[in-house]
Amino acid sequence: MPNNKDEDGLVVLVFNKKETDIRSQQQQLVESLHKVLGGNQTLTVNVEGIKTLPDDQTEVVIYVVERSPNGTSRRVPATTLYAHFEQTNIKTQLQQLGVTLSMTRTELSPAQIKQLLQNPPAGVDPIIWEQAKVDNPDSEKLIPVPMVGFKELLRRLKVQDQMTKQHQTRLDIISEDIGELQKNQTTTMAKIAQYKRKLMDLSHRTLQVLIKQEIQRKSGYAIQADEEQLRVQLDTIQCELNAPTQFKGRLNELMSQIRMQNHFGAVKSEERYYIDADLLREIKQHLKQQQEGLSHLISIIKDDLEDIKLVEHGLNETIHIRGGVFS
Repeated sequence: MPNNKDEDGLVVLVFNKKETDIRSQQQQLVESLHKVLGGNQTLTVNVEGIKTLPDDQTEVVIYVVERSPNGTSRRVPATTLYAHFEQTNIKTQLQQLGVTLSMTRTELSPAQIKQLLQNPPAGVDPIIWEQAKVDNPDSEKLIPVPMVGFKELLRRLKVQDQMTKQHQTRLDIISEDIGELQKNQTTTMAKIAQYKRKLMDLSHRTLQVLIKQEIQRKSGYAIQADEEQLRVQLDTIQCELNAPTQFKGRLNELMSQIRMQNHFGAVKSEERYYIDADLLREIKQHLKQQQEGLSHLISIIKDDLEDIKLVEHGLNETIHIRGGVFS
């Protein structure tokens, strides 16, 4: 239910045009509506809001401000403005501008709400109407609305689909804003860390300058009591740091543990290779074939060596026989 009063003067005009067309021609639309109101110079048309509707329609909420001769101004009541738009000649002019529907956006009085809830709409079973009133999640802001026919069901489906898209668009915008804020936060944190390091560096430099200045200022003076006390405190701190059971010993122990962990980590991180069983089988088969090929070559070489030995033996015998004959 709307929560605007009649004095707010809000009237809804539904145009059979796209939202982009309405926004691009908003000034011309305001001037045309001013002409519809008679072109009275004391009246000013203002656009409260523009919203997209299904089927390439657009909802435009307007109000009219009336200025009196004494300089005061007031909004024309919504009922008065709606009654003017519902006149036959005015309604025709609005239709020429593309207006398909006009209605007021005012809150319902308790009597009107009671009448709506007590009397079921035409074509709605009283039992279903009573159940709808029971299922109302917020009776102070919502009232049941009958949905009769496939046309109304299709319109409701389109409205829900459009609202879902609008919500998704808004979520995308919020997500982009969050991403930008996170990026800015990261940049800011990096700058803060940089400034902290710079501040520490400047503090050390300032401290060194102060030390040198203090040395020059106290040059030639005997050590004072507070300085002697400070020296004793510093010596005590130095002894505590150098004690085997104190911070230095613990630090050495931690360093030893870190070295051991690095050593064991390096041993554990040695690379190990594992071969798939099928691949291993193929490698074995290939090596077996290579071994068989080498064995075959060795046997051929052995046979050839035997043949060479026979040839050499035959040649030796021939030379021996020829030597005996000539002798």
